[in-house]
Amino acid sequence: MENNVDIYENLITTKFRQPLWSRFLKAIHEFQLIKPGDKICVCISGGKDSMIMAKLFMCLKKFMKYEFEVKYLVMNPGYSEKTLNIIKENIEKLNIPAEIHNTNIFEIANSQDRSPCFLCAKMRRGALYNLAKSLGCNKIALGHHYDDVIETTLMNLLSSGSFQTMLPKLHSTNYEGMELIRPMFFIKEKDIIRFRKENNLTFIQCACKFTENNAHSADGIGDSRRLFIKKLIKDLKKEIPDIEKNLFSGANNVTLDMILGYKKGGKYHSFLDEYDK
Repeated sequence: MENNVDIYENLITTKFRQPLWSRFLKAIHEFQLIKPGDKICVCISGGKDSMIMAKLFMCLKKFMKYEFEVKYLVMNPGYSEKTLNIIKENIEKLNIPAEIHNTNIFEIANSQDRSPCFLCAKMRRGALYNLAKSLGCNKIALGHHYDDVIETTLMNLLSSGSFQTMLPKLHSTNYEGMELIRPMFFIKEKDIIRFRKENNLTFIQCACKFTENNAHSADGIGDSRRLFIKKLIKDLKKEIPDIEKNLFSGANNVTLDMILGYKKGGKYHSFLDEYDK
C-alpha cells in the first residue's frame, strides 16, 4: 500500500498536473527562479499555500535535472499549543521534513499599541531571512500565488494610489546574497483549495492573539482588507469575466508612453522629461 507522501505527490503530478504542477514548473523556468547549486529555504507558515508549496518542492527534487538543496522551515512566531499541534500534524501527514524554529515575535508585536500586524509581518520576514542564512541558504521561497498578485496590485492602486505588483523574485536589500522567490506565481487559489478539499486537509491562517478565533479556517481567509478586495474582484467578475486575467497581465503590459510618471531606483520620472524631445 502506498504511504501518504506517495499519494499526495502522485496527485500533484497526475490529477492536479495542469493546475498545480505545470504552473509551478512554468514559474520556475520562465522566471529562472532556481539555478544549479542553489540552497532554498521553503518557508512554511502552516497555511494551505505554503504547505502545498512544500509538497511541490518535494516533487521537484525528484524530477529536476540539476542539483539544488532544499530546507523546509516552519518559523513559529508564538503560536498557541493547539495551532502548533495542527501544523505538526500536517507536516507529519504530508511527510514534509520540516524543522520548527521558535521565536517570540507575536509577544513583541502584540505589545505594541500601533500597527502590530505591520510590525509582526516585518519581524517575521526578517526572522525568515536570518534563519535561512544561518542554514546556509541563498534563497527563501514564499507561497504567494496568482490571486495574491492580483489582489496586491489592486490593493496598492486603490489604497495607496500606486501601481505596484508582486514580483516572482526579488534581491534582498537588507540581507546580502539572499533572494526571495515565489514559485506559485501562476497557481490559482481555487486549485489549492480544491486540492485541500479533495484530500480532507485542514490548515491554519494567521493565528496570533488577534485572530486566534479564526486560526483554524479551512481555506485560511480572514476578515481583512484583502478579503474586501477578494469580494470586490468577485463582484466585478460578474460584469467583466476576464478581470483576473486582465489585472494579472496588466503588470506585464505597462505602456510607459501613456503613464504620467514612474519611479525607478527611487528616482521619479515624469512624462514631461521626454515630452518635447
